[in-house]
Amino acid sequence: MHRFTVWLKRLLLAFFALVVLYQVWLFAWVLWWNWANPQSTRFMEIRLAALRQSDPQAQVKQQWVDYERISPHLKRAIIAAEDARFVDHEGFDWEGIQHAIERNQKKGRVVAGGSTISQQLAKNLFLTPARTPWRKAEEALITLMLESIWSKRRILEVYLNVIEWGEGIFGAEAAARHYYAATAGQLSPSQAARLAGMVPNPRFYDRNRHAPGLARKTAIILARMPAAELP
Repeated sequence: MHRFTVWLKRLLLAFFALVVLYQVWLFAWVLWWNWANPQSTRFMEIRLAALRQSDPQAQVKQQWVDYERISPHLKRAIIAAEDARFVDHEGFDWEGIQHAIERNQKKGRVVAGGSTISQQLAKNLFLTPARTPWRKAEEALITLMLESIWSKRRILEVYLNVIEWGEGIFGAEAAARHYYAATAGQLSPSQAARLAGMVPNPRFYDRNRHAPGLARKTAIILARMPAAELP
């Protein structure tokens, strides 16, 4: 029994050490990406692997574009659609989370989420889409890292460059070229609002570009954009 207890303690210590090392590894990447632009993300890797199951030569389309070269209309549209309190909160929109919980309880199913732009970025950079308590806890920890080290401007810049916008389409520049044959800096307010409306389900809207629901969302986002505050 004593030997078992000793080994159990050793295993727990080893597990704890691995967890700490993993957090240090994540923190190092967060520090590095404050200065260097991410070339890929965990979510891009997952999507590329899925694409290559049907086409071994598949590639994702993504081209980095600096914050200044992204249309302010798109920045406002994304904030209006995804995280209206982005510049004010410290990574978590507790009011938005409570509102999402109430909506989901009323509908009896998940119809709304309370994730902020910072939380979504944390997930896209490092994690899988799995809805597990461990992943949510890790997402929260990475969100705190991002908010502690990066400026709001940097968070929005990276987010706009790495989020999915269609089948193998990532980032504002690739999205603008894919849907409008334009650059990220040339997007009009209506084009930006439409792209922002696609974010929750980009592959569906890539296949169904004239879906009635997207038109309604675009109109709502357009109306909210003037109130969106940019970092």
